[in-house]
Amino acid sequence: MTAAYLLDERTSRHPERVFLRTKDGDLTYRQVADGSSRLARGLAGLGIEAGEPTTMLMKNSADHVLSSFAIHRVGGVPVPINTALLGQPLLHQLQLSRSSVLLIDAELVPVVAPLLEEMSALRHVVVRGASRSEAVGTSSVSWWDFHELFGESPMTRAVTTDELAPGMMLFTSGTTGPSKACVLSHRYLLRQGSWHVKYLGLTADDVLYSPFPLFHIDSATLTVMAALQAGGTAAIGERFSASGFWQEVVAFEATVFNFMGATLSILWKQQGTGAEGQHRVRLAWGVPLPPWQQEFEKRFGFPLYEVYGLTDGGVVAYDPLDGSKRPGSCGRVIDEYEVAIGDDRGDLLPRGAVGEIVIRPREVGTTMSEYFGMPEETLRAFEGLWLHTGDLGRLDQGGSLYFLGRRKDSIRRRGENISAFEVEEIVAQHPDVVEVAAIGVPSDLTEEDVKVCVVLRNGAPLSPSELGEFCLQRAPAHMVPRYVEIVSSLPKTPTQKVEKFRLQERWMTGSTWDRQATMGESRAMERAKG
Repeated sequence: MTAAYLLDERTSRHPERVFLRTKDGDLTYRQVADGSSRLARGLAGLGIEAGEPTTMLMKNSADHVLSSFAIHRVGGVPVPINTALLGQPLLHQLQLSRSSVLLIDAELVPVVAPLLEEMSALRHVVVRGASRSEAVGTSSVSWWDFHELFGESPMTRAVTTDELAPGMMLFTSGTTGPSKACVLSHRYLLRQGSWHVKYLGLTADDVLYSPFPLFHIDSATLTVMAALQAGGTAAIGERFSASGFWQEVVAFEATVFNFMGATLSILWKQQGTGAEGQHRVRLAWGVPLPPWQQEFEKRFGFPLYEVYGLTDGGVVAYDPLDGSKRPGSCGRVIDEYEVAIGDDRGDLLPRGAVGEIVIRPREVGTTMSEYFGMPEETLRAFEGLWLHTGDLGRLDQGGSLYFLGRRKDSIRRRGENISAFEVEEIVAQHPDVVEVAAIGVPSDLTEEDVKVCVVLRNGAPLSPSELGEFCLQRAPAHMVPRYVEIVSSLPKTPTQKVEKFRLQERWMTGSTWDRQATMGESRAMERAKG
C-alpha cells in the first residue's frame, strides 16, 4: 500500500467527499485522484524513475498536494524543500536530493536561478505560475510549464512499490550541522496518518486544518495523510497569520487544528475579533502547552492535547483523550513504539532518570530509514539499535514522557527549528566577521529568539544594525537574529569549542543590540514626526 493506492481506495468509497480545502476552494477525493493522475502522466514523460527523489520548491497550495500524489503514482519520492531558504542552505538541500526534476513556483525561480549551474543532476525544471517563455532558462536544463504537464487522460494505475521503499524525504533543520534528508518509507507515511487518527479520535467528519508548510511533518503527514486515513478533509492554509487565523478556521469549517511554537501565545494575547466565537473546533494538538492551558481552553471552548515526536522518528507520545494526562508530561508513549532514556555512553537509564530520549519502533519502517546520502550520520543516529533524538527527557513508571530540553545545537523560534550552524554560516559570510556564535535566548512569545555574538576583525567599523541588515538580505525571516552583540572574544573549551552556555548565562548585556526594539523606536519616531 502507498499513498497513491490509498487515495484511489478512498476515492472508490466516497468520490464526492471533500478531501482538500485551500483558499482557492474545495477538491473532492475524485478531483484530487484525477488531477494527480493526469499530472503523473506528464511527470512520467520527464523520465522520473521508481525510487528517484523529485524536488519540490512550492508554497502551500492544492497543486503542491497534487504534485506529491502524482510523484507517488509514478513511483518517485517527493522532496519538499523549505521555500524560505536562500543561498548556501538552499543549495545544500537541492544538491543533496540529487534530483533530476525540480517543481518550483514561478516567484522562486530568481532565487534558484543563480544555483542551477551547481546542480549537476538537474535536467528538468517545472514552473508553476508562469509559462516556459517567462522562466529564466539555461542551456543545460529543460523548462516546462506545470499546467501543460497535465495529460488529457489519467495515469490509471500507480507504479507498484514496496511499502518499505522510500515514500518521501523531509529535511531536518540542521541542528548539529547541515540539514539532513530523512528518508521516510510509504509505511511510515501511512502509519503516522493512521496512528494520528487513532490517538486523537479523528473521524471522516473532521476537517483537519494546518497553516504550517507542507515541507513540515505537521502538514505533510499529520494533516494530509491523517485526513486521508480518516476519510476526512485536509484544510491547508498558506501560512500562519495571527490576524487571519480565526477567520480562516471559520471559513474552512475546521474541527481540528495543530499548533506549534508561539502559535497559542499569539492567539491568547490577541484581542478578540468575534471570529473566534464562530468556530467549530473540537480539539487542537501540538507542542508546547502553555502554563495557562486551562484558561485558553475555557476562553476558546475546546481542549488542547500535547504530543511528542520528530520527523526522524514519528510521533511516539500523545496526551490521553480520557484526561489522565500527568502534569508536566508531553504525553504517554503509544503502544507502537518503545521509548527509553539513555546516558552519554548509550546505556539505558532507569525510570525517573534524566537523559537522552531514544526510540525504537515495534514495526519496521515506522521511523526514518536513513539520512539520504549520509551513511555515517545514519549509523550515528541508530547507534545501539535505538534512534537517538538529541532531546533530554525522563519517563515515569506509567509511561508518561517528560521533555526537558534539547541536546542538539538548535534554536526553537516561532515554531521553527533553526540550525545555529546555518545562522552562523550566514553571519560568517560578512567580510568583517571573524567568529560568530548563535544561541537561543528567552522570548516574550515563549520558546526562543536568536542572538549572535560576533568577533570582528581588528578595526572593522561594522555596527550591529549593519550586520542585521546584511542578514536580512541573505536569510529567511525566522533565521535573522533579533539580538546582536559585538564581543572581543568567545569563551572556549581547551579543545577550542565555544562554550555557548556561558553566552546564555548572561545573554542580555549593555552592549546587546535588539533589532525589534530598534524597529519599534523608529516607528515611534515616524509617528511623532507625522
